[in-house]
Amino acid sequence: MVFQCQRDSWARQFATRVVSCRAAELRPEGGGEPVRGFQVVLEDTILFPEGGGQPDDRGLIGDVPVLRVTRRGPEAVHFVRTALEPGTEVLLALDWERRFDHMQQHSGQHLITAIADQMFGFKTTSWELGRQRSVIELDTPSMTAEQIEALERSVNEKIRERVPVTVRELAADDPDIETVRSRGLPDDHVGPVRVIDIEGIDSNMCCGTHVSNLSDLQVIKLLGTEKGKKNKTNLVFLAGNRVLKSLEQSHSTEKALTSLLKNGPGEHVEAVKRLQSSVKLLQKNNLNLLRDIAVLIARDFKSKPVPSQLFVLHRYRGVQGKGGNGIVVSYTCYGSCISPTPFQACFSRKNISKERG
Repeated sequence: MVFQCQRDSWARQFATRVVSCRAAELRPEGGGEPVRGFQVVLEDTILFPEGGGQPDDRGLIGDVPVLRVTRRGPEAVHFVRTALEPGTEVLLALDWERRFDHMQQHSGQHLITAIADQMFGFKTTSWELGRQRSVIELDTPSMTAEQIEALERSVNEKIRERVPVTVRELAADDPDIETVRSRGLPDDHVGPVRVIDIEGIDSNMCCGTHVSNLSDLQVIKLLGTEKGKKNKTNLVFLAGNRVLKSLEQSHSTEKALTSLLKNGPGEHVEAVKRLQSSVKLLQKNNLNLLRDIAVLIARDFKSKPVPSQLFVLHRYRGVQGKGGNGIVVSYTCYGSCISPTPFQACFSRKNISKERG
C-alpha cells in the first residue's frame, strides 16, 4: 500500500478515519520498561512508518501524541497512549521539522549514492539516517581526500542546478523496474512499486519521503570517512539544515575558545598545545614535591619514640577523576607506637616509599 505521506511528502495535516484500535505495549528505543498504550490503524496516514533506512515520523492524531509508527504488511500502525474509537474521524498533524530533516537526509543520500557510483564506481551497500549525522556504506576499502572533495563539489553543483525529483508508481511486473537501481523489495511488500527519480541522475526504488527538487537540500557537507565492516568504507555526511546547525555550533565553540584563550581562531590549536605542555610540566613538578614531602614525613615519624608494635600514617591527596591521580607513600613502624590503632599515610597514586624501623 502507498500511504498519503508517500503520495504527498509535503502534506502537514490530513483528515482520515480510525479503522482499528487495540491494546499493546511499546518498548522504548533507549531501553527501559515497556509503555502501555494502543496500536491504531487509520484508513490512510501522513505519518511515515519506518522503512528504507528512514526513521518514522512523529505527530498528533487529534490531540493525542503518536509515539511510534511502524509498518505491518500493508498497514501503518500508530502507537498512542489513549484509546481511539474505530470509525471516528480524526485530523492528523505532522511534526514537520522532524519530517523535513528526514527528507533532506534521505534525498541527500540518493544523490551522494548516485554520484559516487558515476564518478568512482563505488556502490552503496547500506545507509543509516542517524539523529546527528548520516552514514553511507560504500563497497570500497577506502576513499582519498581528493575523491571526497570531488564528490562533495559535484553533489553541491547538482543542488545549485535545481534538478527536479519526482515519484513514480510502477506495477510489480512493469519492465521499467529492471532499469531501476534497487537492493530488492521487502518480503511483505504489496501493491505498486515506488521509484524516486532525480532527473538525469538516478532512478531508485524507495518507500521513503523525499524533496521535490534538489535545491530543497540547500547544501551537503561530507564530513569524511570511517573504516566499515568487511573491507568497506563509511562515508559520513550532513544535508540541509543539519549543516547550518553544525556551523552554528562550531561558531559558538569558536567564540567561547576565543574568549578563553585570548587569541584568534587560527591560533586556538597552538594555544591548546602550549597549555597541555604546561599542565604536564606542572603535574610532573607536583608529583616530585609530593614524593619529597612524603619521604620527609616518613622519616619524621621514624625518628619519634613509639610505645606500640605498629604505627602507620595514611593520607590521600591529589585525587582527580576516577581512581585518583598521584602517588601513594606509606610508612610502617614495627616496635613501640604512639597510637594503639593502625594509622596509614598516603599522598597519591603509587606506593613509592615503604620504610620499616
